[in-house]
Amino acid sequence: MSKFINKNNEVYEADMDLNVLRHTASHIMAQAVKRLYPQAKLAIGPFIENGFYYDIDVEPKLVEADLEKIEVEMKKIIKENLKVEAFILPKSDAIKLMEERGETYKVELINELPEGEDISFFKQGEFIDLCTGPHMLYTKAVKVFKLMNITGAYWRGDEKNKMLQRIYATAFDSKEGLEGYLNQLEEAKQRDHRKIGKELDLFMTHELVGAGLPLYLPNGATIRRILERYIQDKEIYLGYKHVYTPSLANVALYKTSGHWDHYKDDMFPPMQMDNEEMVLRPMNCPHHMLVYKNKLRSYRDLPIRIGELANDFRYEASGSVCGLERVRQMCQNDAHLFVRPDQIKDEVGKVLKLIQEVYIKDFGFSPDSFKYRLSLRDKNNVEKYIDNDKMWETAESQLRAILKELNIDFYEAEGEAAFYGPKIDIQIKTALNHDVTIPTCQLDFALPERFDLEYVDQNGEKQRPVVIHRAILGTSDRFISFLIEETKGNLPVWLSPLQVKILTIADRHIEYADKLAEKMERLGIRVEVDSREEKMGYKIREAQLQKTPYMLVVGDNEVEEGKVSVRTRESRELVSMSQEEFINKIKEEAKAPSNVE
Repeated sequence: MSKFINKNNEVYEADMDLNVLRHTASHIMAQAVKRLYPQAKLAIGPFIENGFYYDIDVEPKLVEADLEKIEVEMKKIIKENLKVEAFILPKSDAIKLMEERGETYKVELINELPEGEDISFFKQGEFIDLCTGPHMLYTKAVKVFKLMNITGAYWRGDEKNKMLQRIYATAFDSKEGLEGYLNQLEEAKQRDHRKIGKELDLFMTHELVGAGLPLYLPNGATIRRILERYIQDKEIYLGYKHVYTPSLANVALYKTSGHWDHYKDDMFPPMQMDNEEMVLRPMNCPHHMLVYKNKLRSYRDLPIRIGELANDFRYEASGSVCGLERVRQMCQNDAHLFVRPDQIKDEVGKVLKLIQEVYIKDFGFSPDSFKYRLSLRDKNNVEKYIDNDKMWETAESQLRAILKELNIDFYEAEGEAAFYGPKIDIQIKTALNHDVTIPTCQLDFALPERFDLEYVDQNGEKQRPVVIHRAILGTSDRFISFLIEETKGNLPVWLSPLQVKILTIADRHIEYADKLAEKMERLGIRVEVDSREEKMGYKIREAQLQKTPYMLVVGDNEVEEGKVSVRTRESRELVSMSQEEFINKIKEEAKAPSNVE
């Protein structure tokens, strides 16, 4: 059991809470900064997932080398074993206290609190901080910590405000916990798709093109092309009809769909063209509504499944874009299913089955890494969602009932719905233990209403279809970044940009290698010959660094016997095979898993 203190200065015992430990550590760090740099002004210092930070206004600016000095001073404060105490002041006295201590950011925060509200502070030694607590009772409770790095952060996240310095750090209740976390960070660094993407020549960025706009190099373009063909083949097999629609549309389209009211802050600014106001589209659903509406539909036509691999554009802040994971132009694996109400359960079930086939069967993810989240609206946030209580209640209850009927375990999350309807989001646990949402299935009664979509039922009467929005890969860009980090760049053979590298021992073996490569190329196998005058060990290491699945060593014996010595990227062993043996093997492994069982 550990001892804690709350804002009422009450001491209590409970199991260790890492968040409270880290919040206490943030105060110790702020106290150390104030001892070393008395002119520093403190902003906020919350705990966050896996650590904590503190935003500080100090001149001259801190540099990474200063972190060691701050750590040393923190250790002194911990050794002093200062008792943590809480006290409460009326608002006017709280402002006066912070003004006397020169803490202008704290004064700003207090001024925004309601009149008549008592303000709580925590004190340890000479250090006092505005805080609601709770905290550890003594500073000695923080035994294991590490300052990680310094970044810039605008005060209150507003780029119009002053840029402060944010010190990121972490704390644990054991050395093993800290070591495990640092190992996890190192693993994340090795898996970072930006690092691997550069090493494997997959994509690049350039300031002349702009932030969040990656350029796919030939290797990356190969991965994307194969991946997109794979998912389109699956969809065609399942009865999807693919379309091409423009990346540009009249603003009126998004006013009709509701995106303009609920999403325009995430869209690029409109462009005035002749008599039209045009905008880059953020998503494809409005276009697909018009494709459906292009002609009269019968109940016999439904379900109609319209799919597209389409470029969409979203105005992400330049500071938030990241490699292929978060971009300003993305290619969505999007589809919209237009269904009768009696078809909703069956079609949602088929979407969930397709998701499971892609992720579990084809890409080998464990079913245990999946969680199903029913994403609902926040009823209190009326501005974020289309205002139609009956529609929301109907859609949410239908998705809930479908998940129960399909015996799928799920949890619910308020505030995670799309603005037009609830979703089933599949949360995937990554190799780095993060929960990410990639595939999603959304139920929509709103857009069919806004676009006045209809079909003629068996009685000759016009009815309103329901739309299921679904994305299996999400976007090609984010899925590739996810896959690279999951595999460390060791992509499955069928998706590897280069599947085979033939390594010649001497010049006299080049002709044999070239003919073998030509034979494989005719079969669609991606192959290269490395005939450089380099040592074999060097050639093998380079092929391994490029994550090439198979290396074929060709020397005198191989030429004489019509064979190859096969080495995989996972093994150092050389296995002798005939040409036909290896070609038959690679032909099977190089096939994309495109057929649905």
